[in-house]
Amino acid sequence: MPRDHAQSAEPLDPGARAPSPRAADRTPGEAETPFLELLARGASADAYEQPVLLARAEGGPAERIAALERAKLLALRVRSELEGRRRREAELSALFETAHDLAGLRDLDAVLRAIVQRARSLLGTDVAYLSLNDPARGDTYMRVTEGSVAARFQQLRLGMGEGLGGLVAQTARPYVTDDYFKDARFQHTHNIDAGVRDEGLVAILGVPLMLGHHVIGVLFAADRRARVFEREQIALLGSFAALAAAAIDTANLLAETRSALAELERANEIIRDRSGVIERASDVHDRLAELVLRGGGVHDVAAAVSQVLAGTVEFTEAAAAPAGALESSHAEGHAVRHEDDWIAAVSAGGELLGALVLRGHPGLDPVDQLTLERAAMVTSLLLLARRSAAEAEQRVRGELLDDLLDARDRDPRLLRDRAARLRADLDATHVVLAARLDATAPDADQEADARRRLWAAASHLAATRHGLAAARDGGTVLLLPLDARGTATDLARRTARALGTAVHEAVTVGASAPVGDLAARPEAVAAAYAEARRCLDALRLLNRSGDGAAAEDFGFLGLLLAGDRDIAGFVDRTIGQVVTYDERRGTELLRTLDAYFACGMSPARTKDELHVHVNTVAQRLERVGRLLGDDWQSPARALEIQLALRLHRLSGPAQH
Repeated sequence: MPRDHAQSAEPLDPGARAPSPRAADRTPGEAETPFLELLARGASADAYEQPVLLARAEGGPAERIAALERAKLLALRVRSELEGRRRREAELSALFETAHDLAGLRDLDAVLRAIVQRARSLLGTDVAYLSLNDPARGDTYMRVTEGSVAARFQQLRLGMGEGLGGLVAQTARPYVTDDYFKDARFQHTHNIDAGVRDEGLVAILGVPLMLGHHVIGVLFAADRRARVFEREQIALLGSFAALAAAAIDTANLLAETRSALAELERANEIIRDRSGVIERASDVHDRLAELVLRGGGVHDVAAAVSQVLAGTVEFTEAAAAPAGALESSHAEGHAVRHEDDWIAAVSAGGELLGALVLRGHPGLDPVDQLTLERAAMVTSLLLLARRSAAEAEQRVRGELLDDLLDARDRDPRLLRDRAARLRADLDATHVVLAARLDATAPDADQEADARRRLWAAASHLAATRHGLAAARDGGTVLLLPLDARGTATDLARRTARALGTAVHEAVTVGASAPVGDLAARPEAVAAAYAEARRCLDALRLLNRSGDGAAAEDFGFLGLLLAGDRDIAGFVDRTIGQVVTYDERRGTELLRTLDAYFACGMSPARTKDELHVHVNTVAQRLERVGRLLGDDWQSPARALEIQLALRLHRLSGPAQH
């Protein structure tokens, strides 16, 4: 049928019969319609064969099929043009974003990482990486990698002329290969080939980073399969390389500016603020960095990694982790599989601090394995930071207590300020406690280790109770606040139990009498410490190892141990209830006690001494027993009561 007739929209004769359905199929523009629909919905290139195949299957005329073929070719050209424009728009957008990052450059690594990430994404490669030249060593080294999973590859150094990258760095020309190991143009070395083989790379494209006429590094895009890189892709990677070189140049200028400002204006802190985080390479980096910045703990790290890896990650002590897997992870520096779990050693130097355990996740890919390993590294840093902070605080607490014991600083205001920074209140009532391990270590090293453990436990106890602690005289001295309802004895016993539990050995604790106003009277701390040591020595002489006591617990012996010779306190503790009873009721229990002891504890002789009936003596002694306790006539108690009676008489006017 003629073309112009086929494109007519009206019948030639008003009386002519209606066109057949096959003729109706040949209305103008009908051949383009299905392809326009395919373009509208962004169909794949294969889908454009469908209308032609369908027309042939229906037995359509040759003109119809030819029109569809022409429309198909035209639509594919339009589709290709649209895809090219979209691709160019994406490339231009990425270049614009990179240029924007460069304009606001604060962190060179972040900008270089963004360049490598965008290059990898737009070129659709498995790996992208950037190396920089080292003029001092005459080679080039890896600076940023994206998609890399091999540690050896990430640490490669290429001599000038070695491998593809070394050749690019040497010649300042881009090089590309679709199969690196089969390409004889490059100088293959064992170290480079081993790193590339570890990473599994096959096709590699490298372009130089130029500053003027000087090559400062190489930008790479690589695949783990054979691939031919198009000219447009080489040009695009070259554009990213130019931006990377500009970023490095800008960073160098910024570094020079920072140095000048530091020398002239000491603006180091302002410059450091400019190096704040702009973007992170992955979600796990963001999470871990946030945890570190907000002071999160090891269990927070485990919880964050659990979300990223979609599994259960736990931090365990070294003793609780599988020994073989833990040692292997520690030795290799990588997470290792143990049955259905993965073990990543948390270590610092040669010390094992614990492990991160990924539960029930046997199919861990290399990237997730690297995430677990990095989380273990962050965990070790957190543990070391906590330990360093605790040790620093312990040293500061010890230094303040040493100054109080030696009365070095007599400025009350400065003492209060130093104590306040440690959350201690020198105006409160305190007790000085001397603590010592009872067991004797077999050698000097073990003895020193035991003392360090005691000091660490005492420092922790002091920190939690807003006190101070220091190592001194082969033991530990503590300055702890006294509760309003507590006694020095109670505090000594609680401290002995707490320290003994912490070090798994018996710890004996001697306590001073309560002391106050330490900021104004720092010399009182030294006197109280001497009293606490005397109590400690008394406990050990009395074979009361692992116990705690104050001078008030030793009866009249406490008068000798106490630093202030608290006679009134001794009298009150011993016969205070009898004195109070006589004063309130006008009785003569004290006089009766005096006579009773003077008469050799004989009621018959006592009644003659007092000129009263023997029953009166018995009643008075019974009342004394109710006031002082049933054991008041035991030898030890009787001795204390007699001493208290004498001191009572000496401290006041005669009672008879």
